[in-house]
Amino acid sequence: MFRRTLPPALAAVALAAAAAGPATAAEVSADRWPGPRVLDIMTFNIHHAQGTDDVLDLRRVANVIRRSGADVVGLQEVDSHYSARSDWADQPTELAKLLGYHVVFGANIDNSPPAPGGHRVQYGTAILSRYPITASDNTWLYKSPGQEQRGLLHATLDVHGKKVEFYNTHLAAGSQADRLQQMAQVVDLIGTTKPGILVGDFNALPTAPESQPLQKAYTDAWAKSLHALGDGATYPAQSPTERIDLIYATREVTPLVTEVLKNDPTASDHRPLLSKVLVKP
Repeated sequence: MFRRTLPPALAAVALAAAAAGPATAAEVSADRWPGPRVLDIMTFNIHHAQGTDDVLDLRRVANVIRRSGADVVGLQEVDSHYSARSDWADQPTELAKLLGYHVVFGANIDNSPPAPGGHRVQYGTAILSRYPITASDNTWLYKSPGQEQRGLLHATLDVHGKKVEFYNTHLAAGSQADRLQQMAQVVDLIGTTKPGILVGDFNALPTAPESQPLQKAYTDAWAKSLHALGDGATYPAQSPTERIDLIYATREVTPLVTEVLKNDPTASDHRPLLSKVLVKP
């Protein structure tokens, strides 16, 4: 959880907007919540729940999320009945049950079942949310021959009667040329007008040439927060030097406090990034 004290006015808004457990449709009301919304946003590459100690432990990942107090989480490297490496688990569904969150999953690798009647073999990204998800879609991004398919997962959240567009991505690890295409495509898909938040593992520093479309279109939460704790580096988890896991916001969203979480660096090969943001009414 964030340890810095917010200005009194923002702290009051944050306390009013906080919710314990997932919200239901009956609880969201524009009349009840006419003002700004404050959300704790996380991005976390979970490495299919295999930690730096080589232990597969999905509950450990859930505990990191639970202790953070995050309202909405974008997860990368998520398996769904993918292989023995993750015990053939449906990780997005299991995490949602462990946390009591709503969930959507975007399969960027989507192969036929290994046996008739079995589950599809899938790998991709997921969004977990305390708040109802009223719509979702997953768009496959540009891929050159030989590169792994990547996507942009989108969920529309109902946050006390306010629509918030949330996006999660994991861009190409092995091709700068692909990332150049993918980042431009992401900006085209999201636009700049609606209240929106983009999170992900971008596999590129904010200063990289391919990152500039995002840097120009959106607010880099760690760079522009009222309070940014630490240096923002998330990878590798044991001794981070690279700021490649990022949270971006449209102009309708103001980052307040952003920090890299350090409470369990063995849970994945990335550390999670958490940002408290203010969504304008």
